[in-house]
Amino acid sequence: MVDGLAQHSPMRPRYQDLFNAMKDPDPVRADEAFDAVLFDRAQALPDLIEAYSLFSDDLLLRWTAVQLLGFSGSPRAVPTLMKALNDPEPRVRAEACRSLEDLKAKGAIDSLRARVNDVDPDVRQAASDALQRI
Repeated sequence: MVDGLAQHSPMRPRYQDLFNAMKDPDPVRADEAFDAVLFDRAQALPDLIEAYSLFSDDLLLRWTAVQLLGFSGSPRAVPTLMKALNDPEPRVRAEACRSLEDLKAKGAIDSLRARVNDVDPDVRQAASDALQRI
């Protein structure tokens, strides 16, 4: 279990359990948990939004939450994804660019333009790609 998650999280228990399972050393169990959230993505959206902030100390779960937000198809994911463009971890920033691209988030164009000058080359490329496709 992620340290303290059950005690401090407003996430619903189903999604707490699934995010905990995504950290399982058994890749099959971790993939099954990811797939379950992906399948429920519309219903899970509030939990995915919460997950990004809740897992501030966990790169893998922040990245996963950002990716799943991009798969959500919901414009309600955009504010959290725009916040993720400023994540300290370049892999999360790059995934936020890709997720905003997936959502065709025209309101994120200025923020994506700023990422074209990111210190990380993968983030710069993801931002450039997103800008071309939005």
